Amino acid sequence: MRWDNLRLAEAGQADPAAPLFARGAVTRTFDTPEFAGMTFYEIQARSIINRVPGASRVPFEYTINPYRGCGHRCVYCFARKTHEYLDLDAGADFDAKIVVKVNAAELARKELAAPRWGGHHVAMGTNVDCYQRAEGRYRLMRGILAALRDAANPFSILTKGTLILRDLDLLTEAADVTEVSAGVSAGFLDQEVWRSVEPGTPNPRRRLEVCATLNDNGIACGVLMAPILPYLTDSPAQLEATVKEIALSGATHVTPIVLHLRPGAREWWLGWLSREHPRLMPRYLELYGRGAYAPKSYQQRISAQVRELAERHGVGRATPATARRLPPRRNPAAGPAAEPEQLRLL
Repeated sequence: MRWDNLRLAEAGQADPAAPLFARGAVTRTFDTPEFAGMTFYEIQARSIINRVPGASRVPFEYTINPYRGCGHRCVYCFARKTHEYLDLDAGADFDAKIVVKVNAAELARKELAAPRWGGHHVAMGTNVDCYQRAEGRYRLMRGILAALRDAANPFSILTKGTLILRDLDLLTEAADVTEVSAGVSAGFLDQEVWRSVEPGTPNPRRRLEVCATLNDNGIACGVLMAPILPYLTDSPAQLEATVKEIALSGATHVTPIVLHLRPGAREWWLGWLSREHPRLMPRYLELYGRGAYAPKSYQQRISAQVRELAERHGVGRATPATARRLPPRRNPAAGPAAEPEQLRLL
């Protein structure tokens, strides 16, 4: 089965209208504005450290993903197709039906201690964001980070969220015993585009403040400048404005990635584009008519522009001394409290 690494949390009456995996699972909705229209399926996973297929283009071999689906609702998200493996759709279901592996921390501790585990680097936030909104309620990452710290196991985190600063204490403790790094994803600063294509995410400028705060606290943090959206965020002026603020954040590096449109994301993105920017449809069909990736010549041109801008503005050389900071959250052991204004979505 496609869900053979997961088992149901509880036995019970099967709802024939529910996705296969949800029959008997703990299903929750929350009566709060930030979770309006969302359903959470609490699953007991059988394993949590995943080995990445060898054919993948990514530069890491092992991942931990405590969630499936993502409340960030990024129109272009490459992970959308994975929801179809769960008998859900890659569009609205991906945004609103979130699978929560509630035993993720327990499994992480167990698997990291197994004799066969080789202490390999673990990447997080590489499929869906491990610091999406749901993490504010489920708090799975604190247990996972504590397990990685106690095992002195190297790891990295990629996020669009500001909630990572809640766990700054664990990140710095882990960095004392192993290699820890982070990256924030911010492909552009255009406010209109951001609100349209990444409606569930913090403002990209807030993400760059997170980068500054992490670097100030000894957690090396770079910026994944992704995705760069053809004809929407790729003008020379837009690229320079973004790279300039990345430099001011003290980012250790910047990595540009042009939008790619794999199946699942492709259909959702082109549907959005046809509604919001129909005049761009012919151009996109020309760029992406033969596959998921824009032509190499286009990608190389954008990468060269970003490299030149990074050199000009001092990415990797400047310190984040002039950047605004997001203060760390209160000690989680002190109990629940209202979310600080700095960590709320703008």
